[in-house]
Amino acid sequence: MPYDIQILYEDNHILAVNKRAGDIVQGDKTGDTPLSEYLKNYIKQRDHKPGNVFIGVPHRLDRPVSGVVLFAKTGKALERLNELFRTGDVRKIYWAIVHDRPTNDADSLTHYLIRNEKQNKSHASLTPQPNAKEARMHYRRLAGSDHYHLIAVELLTGRHHQIRCQLAAIGCPVKGDLKYGAARSNPDGSISLHARSIELIHPVKKEPLAIIAPVPDEALWKYFATKIETQHAQKAHA
Repeated sequence: MPYDIQILYEDNHILAVNKRAGDIVQGDKTGDTPLSEYLKNYIKQRDHKPGNVFIGVPHRLDRPVSGVVLFAKTGKALERLNELFRTGDVRKIYWAIVHDRPTNDADSLTHYLIRNEKQNKSHASLTPQPNAKEARMHYRRLAGSDHYHLIAVELLTGRHHQIRCQLAAIGCPVKGDLKYGAARSNPDGSISLHARSIELIHPVKKEPLAIIAPVPDEALWKYFATKIETQHAQKAHA
């Protein structure tokens, strides 16, 4: 293992890890080794498995995004996870850091996204367009600092660059996301978008499962995480 993968949850059927920004979930045209391959090798060594290790990929995160990613350890689990993601029965919450405060602190957004393959970018329209896909999400502002705001996003559809595109469309591009209008890049090449949590009914055990991914080890992320923890503690004691 080239580094320690942070495992958030594991049983005989599924595995959840906290992806670092810059890692790829599944192999692509870059030829870089994806997380799925690292996990196969890691499990093979850890569990002293003589044969091949199965790791299935039911969903992905963009390369510059961090946070929770689910993998399947069996073919049955992969088939069932694929169906849960397809039917929208997985609740996905993301945290995004933006520079500009949204006009409304909470809102539901609907856009129609048109994907440009050459630019690897999506464009948002408020009205239906040919070849466009409907994109829906809820957002809520959680906290602010002198220069930035923390936004929680619940995805209702899973479109190409959906959160990045829709937040940019309301004038709130994700910090570091030059492709969608951020003023400057982040030093490590990441964008400040983090898959914070996933909630679902376990595909085999049929029990509720909630997985939370700690934020990246970076000053602004840590500031907001601490602020949210403080807010929760104050509400608990109110």
